[in-house]
Amino acid sequence: MTNFFQDITDKLKSANIEDPKLEARMIFAFVLNKDANDFYFSCPEITEEDKAAILRIVQKRTEHFPLCKLLGTKGFYKYDFVVNEDVLSPRPDTEILVEAAVRIMNEHGFESLLDLGTGSGCIPLSILGDVKGAKATAVDISQKALQVAKLNAQNLNMENRIKFVQGSWFDEDIVLKLEKKYDVIVSNPPYIPSQDILNLSIEVKNHDPLLALDGGEDGLDSYKRIAQISKEIISDGGFILLESGAGQAQDIEKIFEKEGFMKYKILKDYANIERCVILKK
Repeated sequence: MTNFFQDITDKLKSANIEDPKLEARMIFAFVLNKDANDFYFSCPEITEEDKAAILRIVQKRTEHFPLCKLLGTKGFYKYDFVVNEDVLSPRPDTEILVEAAVRIMNEHGFESLLDLGTGSGCIPLSILGDVKGAKATAVDISQKALQVAKLNAQNLNMENRIKFVQGSWFDEDIVLKLEKKYDVIVSNPPYIPSQDILNLSIEVKNHDPLLALDGGEDGLDSYKRIAQISKEIISDGGFILLESGAGQAQDIEKIFEKEGFMKYKILKDYANIERCVILKK
């Protein structure tokens, strides 16, 4: 076991995986149905069948297939979410938006939430978990993404607190599909400029859905449309929280100011990048 574990760690390291030992532990734990922390203290028995299963996963990982999508789940905020190639892999920076939304909803007693481009559903479900009594509507253009989000809602016993709507904010009738009015709107829309897609890591550009990445020529197409429809579906005094790409926060602020929103706050991520734009109606 010890030699095999080291061999796997070395394979991952040779493929330039950032934390090969940690990922080796996670892969072993997944195949052996153990807690990854157990590998600090013991070396469980491993069969030839287990070894073959581990090697199959490791082969894909060395080709930079995302680990979370190989294992089928990704930890985000306080929960583990089902993920696959139909949804964007949740990222730690997005937790900043979730924390801010939870704080705003609890401070103001807000109970209605709209998530535009929900993907795995990790944003609204995380918020609902910390805002008791609140309900959400989650919109996505992809039926396959909505299937993942519905599964996550079921796993967290929140399916009765969230409504799913298939559609795009670019649809002419999108407002008719939604309720009026929402206290809080959240979104992590596509914000990568089209010409920058090819420069993304293999794990992102080859395994995250392009629809969740490509923000048009300047990366701001979705923000412009969201600003237009939001003024029709948000309550007076309501808030919008948006994730933004590096260097985009000021442009997003101006886009929404033209539609009658006021800047409330801009929050920085762990790399000191302005990552979450908060606006108020």
